[in-house]
Amino acid sequence: MIKLINIFLLIAFISTDKNSADQKRSFDYYKRLNDSETRLQQFRDDDEALRLKLIQLDIINKSRKKHKAKPVELDILASRVANRACREAAENGYISHWNMAGEKPYHRYAFAGGYDHVAENVFGEWTTGTYDNSSSEISDLMQSGHASFMSERAPADGHKKNIINKTHNFVGLGFWLTDNQFRYYEEFIDRYLGFEDIPSQVNAGEKTSITFSCTGDYYPYFILIYREDFPAPKKPSELNKTGSYSDYSNEEYLQMTAWEVAKYKKGDKYIVPLTFKKEGLYYIHIYTDEMEIKTPTSLNTKGKSPYSGIVIKVSK
Repeated sequence: MIKLINIFLLIAFISTDKNSADQKRSFDYYKRLNDSETRLQQFRDDDEALRLKLIQLDIINKSRKKHKAKPVELDILASRVANRACREAAENGYISHWNMAGEKPYHRYAFAGGYDHVAENVFGEWTTGTYDNSSSEISDLMQSGHASFMSERAPADGHKKNIINKTHNFVGLGFWLTDNQFRYYEEFIDRYLGFEDIPSQVNAGEKTSITFSCTGDYYPYFILIYREDFPAPKKPSELNKTGSYSDYSNEEYLQMTAWEVAKYKKGDKYIVPLTFKKEGLYYIHIYTDEMEIKTPTSLNTKGKSPYSGIVIKVSK
């Protein structure tokens, strides 16, 4: 049977061991990580799916190498987040960076327990026939999705730029195949900070804090916090009309400079007190720099990438 295929691409917006990204991890290594990860167990990859993702990981790293970007490692939690999003999208016939709960990629990763920064690529395809539900078919479809990203040309090359972004050091990979729908997500992660005691939910007016540490010779440069309303559910028909997403909201809640953050340093950690006055979601970006800045000076985050994707729910 000849397949009639429609393809849609969506453009994403545009602490690990220092040596780990430079070495090729084995299947057994990732299997141990997969077996030990307790979050989102219902979206856990079996051994065959994990093998397919490691093949895809190698393809992604070859793309990065061509553009002088270091290899990324597979992130298990982000892969499960991606699996869940792919399944919902395939089973409901939509393609979007939002899900039916109205959540963006950074919401979904944070609500699953992730604190790092995430940037998403989305690929979708369907057929009037029936897909062959085999490993080779799935692998071919994932490779087709990635190849379509890499074939982009400026200025419409958001997916490609995301793939070859030199700050990324991990990636989560998700896929889902039904009889006639396929979805493939790439969730690129920037993991350079260590996090402790990050609250997932607090009350408005309640005193709280976030604790983080910087790896290597990096220091806090700027903290920027955005507020947004709680997501509103979306229908598949609405989701199919969406495009790229913004990695922020229109409501800036708080800025903290390097010298302000430096006051909260305790040993090798930063314990930053926070109070949120209004209900909603608060999205926290932490920027770093090689210089430790303790006195006021001019700061500019242009060209810098945030290394956190913390989302805190604030209730009345």
